[in-house]
Amino acid sequence: MAKKPTISDVAKKAGVSTGTVSAVLNDRPTVREATKKRVVAAIQDLGYQPSPSARMLGAAQASNNVLHKSVGLIVKEMDSAFYADLIMGVRNQLSERGYTTFVCSSEGDYEEEGNLIEVLRSRFVNGIIIAPIVHEQVDLTHLFMLKQANYPFVLFEEVPGLQVNVIEIDNVKASQKAVSYLIDNGHERIKHVAGPPYTKHSRDRILGVQKAFSHSRLVYTDDVIVPGGARLEDGYQAGLALFKDRPAGERPTAVTCFNDDVAMGVMRALAELGIGVPEEVSVIGFDDIQPAAYLSVPLTTVRQPAREMGCKAAELLVSQLETEEGVPPRRITPEAELVVRDSTRALCDVGG
Repeated sequence: MAKKPTISDVAKKAGVSTGTVSAVLNDRPTVREATKKRVVAAIQDLGYQPSPSARMLGAAQASNNVLHKSVGLIVKEMDSAFYADLIMGVRNQLSERGYTTFVCSSEGDYEEEGNLIEVLRSRFVNGIIIAPIVHEQVDLTHLFMLKQANYPFVLFEEVPGLQVNVIEIDNVKASQKAVSYLIDNGHERIKHVAGPPYTKHSRDRILGVQKAFSHSRLVYTDDVIVPGGARLEDGYQAGLALFKDRPAGERPTAVTCFNDDVAMGVMRALAELGIGVPEEVSVIGFDDIQPAAYLSVPLTTVRQPAREMGCKAAELLVSQLETEEGVPPRRITPEAELVVRDSTRALCDVGG
């Protein structure tokens, strides 16, 4: 692993003394603006992170130009109950270690994600935890540049070709488990409401559906997958499209969903259409957010331990921040569990 850059490395790159670098870090007014810009550029290029114990922030803290012992957290949807749990896990763990967490959301926009990373780095945040936008058509240069600069960060989703700390469940296996459960309980007419295109998790969960079909007597076709998204409204609209004006004998008997919000949206649509859950349709979500167990029909779902994942991501980042020598990147894969509740039932016969 590459050795962490030092204040001497920054000084050499910027063509100044280590004292000048220290003055910039402490926002002293004695440094000329042109010199300050050169030092800041060197810090960002090298990914230099001052040791928390060595930082003398003084007036810089008061002016908010430097954020002492702070970490940025970028999620994809601020209104997601799953990310709310994830955020709590990160914040609780970092708070115990004396770090402040600054939370922001890309809202599924990779350009916004890049902008947020630049803003956080420009404020000298010590490191960043990111739920990244991963799509074949997006430019992920900003993440590879973080790696090249040895800047400390952790991802909640793997980026192909990027060797960094990652924590995520096996989404293929988890999705396959949910669909296999339905098949084993006699369901044949199964649909999957897919997630948004800006996450690899959507594609992985579709792959899990395909694998479940391939290990059964059922034949997979492309119309098994229904366009959806990540929010309640996405599930509601998908539910209407699937079930409205469709004869009972042609309806799916079971639906799996990208997440619990989508599943709850589907259930709302079914309720409006007078279609019973699980009497006529079984519904499975994903994540096991807190409301899932408190619905009038408690939701069967795939549980991924969001809060624990947040804690572990914070631990991984702190280990990067507080170790002078570089540490090898790790990939942590928590186990996902199928939690069976009242929104699913076994069919009396295989044909439904």
